[in-house]
Amino acid sequence: MPTTPPRTRRRPPRPPVRRRRPRWAVRAATTLSAVVLASAGIGHSVVTSLDADIARVDPFKDMKNRPRAGHGMNVLLVGTDGRDKVTELERRRFRLGGAPCHCTDTIMIVHISEDRERASVVSLPRDSYARTPPHIDQVSGRKHHGHPVKLNAAYAEGGPQLTVRTVESMTRVKIDHYLEVDFTSFMKTVDVLGGVKICTAQPLRDTYTGLDLPPGKHTLRGGTALQYVRSRHADASSDFGRMKRQQRFLASMVDQSTSSGILLNPLRFRDVARAVLSSVRADRGFGTDELLDLGRAMRTFSPSSSEFTTVPVGRTGFEVPGIGSTLKWDPVKAERLFRSLREDKPLATAAPRPRPRPREEVLRVEVPPQQIRVQVENGTTTKGLGRRVDDALAATGFRTTHRPVDARDHAVRRTVVVHDPRWDRSARSLAAAFPGSELRAVPGLGPTLRVVAGADFREVRKVGAQEPVSPEPEVVRGDEVGCA
Repeated sequence: MPTTPPRTRRRPPRPPVRRRRPRWAVRAATTLSAVVLASAGIGHSVVTSLDADIARVDPFKDMKNRPRAGHGMNVLLVGTDGRDKVTELERRRFRLGGAPCHCTDTIMIVHISEDRERASVVSLPRDSYARTPPHIDQVSGRKHHGHPVKLNAAYAEGGPQLTVRTVESMTRVKIDHYLEVDFTSFMKTVDVLGGVKICTAQPLRDTYTGLDLPPGKHTLRGGTALQYVRSRHADASSDFGRMKRQQRFLASMVDQSTSSGILLNPLRFRDVARAVLSSVRADRGFGTDELLDLGRAMRTFSPSSSEFTTVPVGRTGFEVPGIGSTLKWDPVKAERLFRSLREDKPLATAAPRPRPRPREEVLRVEVPPQQIRVQVENGTTTKGLGRRVDDALAATGFRTTHRPVDARDHAVRRTVVVHDPRWDRSARSLAAAFPGSELRAVPGLGPTLRVVAGADFREVRKVGAQEPVSPEPEVVRGDEVGCA
């Protein structure tokens, strides 16, 4: 007789182990989401209604003799100083008082590669020397011949159209779309995203904008984020430092948008897009298809697939009668950079990637120390501190009075550089010699700057004049400018 096989004891099922989804699973979910949305027609229907929320401008009206179209998509991103909808409380809190010049605070060319795998961002300094094409003044209605201006003034004279024409004339890059953001819409966009994360190794303080950030990681909400991207006096690098902070901020925004699930959730995407687009101005051709195109492109973006740079400057302090001090681009290096955009190539191919260099002992500043006259004051009870600071400044090249005095306040904790606003460039150069110092403007003080040494004084950092010609443009990836 056949024998019955022995029964095997069934083991109780193991409790499920929660495992972290591998990266391929996230990508698969992203791809599946895109396929489902596309096949069901939801993606298009979600964003179709958003067209009506965009305020329209016509920056390409009657434009002739434009550059040849390249590969990929070029968006001119412009930030203006408009503040009409800012509340009185916000004006005071974030130092937004005063009449706007109706100029552009920020000008960037954002290039999306033809394969939608790469984003390249080029910052154009607002004080760049430019020549406008012939145009009609939007305020007076008078016809103007081409004439020299600072690049940011093109908007005040001819609005978006003259801005686009001037940028195209300078770069020979055809602009496909135009997006404009003012102070109010910028703050609203940041708040809709729930704030943007940034990090700083050094304290950032600017008495002009009210920015005051200690070292470390921060999540910036609307108003504080605006202070961060507007600050020109947080360090000695002036507008160049501000552009780097703007690039760092934009990289963090892209990273946050692509990693927070917004693009995987059609309803969340719709709500965020609606809030953002209702507060910007765009050209008439920027609509549903372009939104979907950008959405699909952003799903493949990562900090490492975005790159940032600034137009290389060949000469700083280029004086133009009636305009003031401007920046002249390096013609050879700038052309090499813009050719990369026209040919849809990574910016890193515009110049060999520089090898890491040891940190320079001398920090480059706008105004040479030999041109800056300084009176030193001792703001502490430490005897001889004033003499030590005076000697150290003189050894670095500053024109000190060699007669340090005691300050009225003997409890100064943080070193202060007191200056007349008319000598703000000299003040920033002097403040660079005192890391973490405070800049304090006093109208009518005159050309002699004052340093009030505080308890935080440790040493005078060596500073020197900027190099007359810029190096090759520094191109960095998004993961290098984002917060680690």
